[in-house]
Amino acid sequence: MKIRRALATAVALAVTAPAALLSVSPAYADAKPAAQTQEKKSKPTIKELEAAAAEAKKAYEKAAQAKADAVIELRKTLEELESTHPLAVAAAAARQAAKDAAAAKTTADQAVTDAKAVLEALPEDATEEQKTAAETAVTEAEATAATAATAKTAADAKAVEAGTALDDARVAAVRAYSVVDKAADDALAAKIAADAALAAAIKEAEEDGEACELVDDLTAEVTGLPNKLVAGTTTNFSVRVTNGSDRHMDEVIGYAGVHATDKSGVKETGEFFRLQWSTKSSPKWKNVDEDNYIDGVGALKPGTHADVKLRLTLDKATPAGNGVAFIAADFYNEDGSCGGTPAVDMYEFDVKAAGSKPGKTEDAKPSKTTKPGTGNTGTEPQGSASGTPAKTGTNGALAATGSSSATTSIALAGGAAVLLGAAAVFVVRRRKAGSDA
Repeated sequence: MKIRRALATAVALAVTAPAALLSVSPAYADAKPAAQTQEKKSKPTIKELEAAAAEAKKAYEKAAQAKADAVIELRKTLEELESTHPLAVAAAAARQAAKDAAAAKTTADQAVTDAKAVLEALPEDATEEQKTAAETAVTEAEATAATAATAKTAADAKAVEAGTALDDARVAAVRAYSVVDKAADDALAAKIAADAALAAAIKEAEEDGEACELVDDLTAEVTGLPNKLVAGTTTNFSVRVTNGSDRHMDEVIGYAGVHATDKSGVKETGEFFRLQWSTKSSPKWKNVDEDNYIDGVGALKPGTHADVKLRLTLDKATPAGNGVAFIAADFYNEDGSCGGTPAVDMYEFDVKAAGSKPGKTEDAKPSKTTKPGTGNTGTEPQGSASGTPAKTGTNGALAATGSSSATTSIALAGGAAVLLGAAAVFVVRRRKAGSDA
C-alpha cells in the first residue's frame, strides 16, 4: 500500500513561512518523522488539526485586514509625497530655485559673451578710455558669471538633497508596507498548510492502510530543474532515486507534484501545469496521476540507483508567479514491509510570463534534504529548460496542486503592487536623473 504523502506535502508548503506556522499551532509544525526521534511522537489528532486550522484562519484574516489597511495608508502617503507633504513642497521649491539659478547663469554667461564681442569690435583708433571701459565690462561680466555659476552649483546640490529626502520617504513608506505584506504572506502559507493538513488527516482516517517505515537511506534528488520557468515552455529534469541501504527493495515508487500560484500568492495556477514522467523500464511519457505517484522505477539492489525523467509543461497562459515541486520516493517488499524517504523535499522556482527572458538561472535547491545514502554519487541533469511550446487540452492530466482560500480583503494587494511598482520606478528615475545632472 502506498504511503500517503499528502499530509507531508501540505506541511512542506508552510516552510516558506516557518515563523508564522509555528506561531499558529504546534499540532502540524513538527514534520520530523517519529522514526528519526528517540521518543516517538503520536500524530496530531483531527481535533488538534481542526483547532490549528481555525487559529490559522483567524491569524490570516487578521493579517489580511492589516494588509488591506496598509495598502490604503501606503496610497495616502505616496499621494501626499507627490504634492502636499513638507518634503514634496521643499523638493519643489529646491527644483525651482535650481531652475532660476540656471537661468541666471545663462544670462550671466551671455553677458560675458556680449562684453567680449564689444571689446573685440573696437576700432583701431579707439581711445584708451574706450578700451578701458570695454575691458572693465568684460571683467565685471565674468565676475557676475562666476557668482552665478557658484549659485547654480549650490542650488543644484540642494535640489538633489531635497529630491533624495523625498525619495527616501517613499522608500520608507514602501518598506513599512512590505513588513505587513510579508506577514500576510506568512499567515496565508500557514493557513494553506493547516487546511491541507486537516483535509489529508480526514482522508487518511477514512482509508485503511498500514504505517510504513520512514528511512533516511532511501533518497530522491532532483537535477536539471531551473529556478526560473517561462510560460509556454517545457522543462525536462530528472530525479535520481538511490537505495543507500544494505537491503533489497522489491518495488520503488517515486512521488512528484507541483503547487503554483500567481504573484499575489492567493490564486492557484496549477491548471496551467502538466507534469509527465518516463523511466528506463517505461520510456513512453506518462502523466503523473492524481495521487502524484510514479510507477516504473522498479526494484533497487543495495547501493544502486534509478533515474526518473520528468517533463513539466507550462501553458502559454500561465500567469507569472511562484511554484514548488515536491519530490519523494517509497519502497514495497514482497514480505509486506514498506518505507519511504523521511521528508518530501520542496524545490522552489519562479514563473515568468510567456515571452519573458528568464535571465541567469540556477538549479532549484531543496528547502529540506534527506541524508544521502551510500552509493549516491551524484548525477548529471538529463534535461534542461527549452523553448518547446506547451501543449494543453485533454491529452494529459494536470499536476496536482491542492487547494486554498482567501478573504476578500486581500484583493487590495493588486492595487498595492501597482503602487509599489510605480514608486520604485519613480525613485530609480529620480536618482538616475540626479546622477546625470
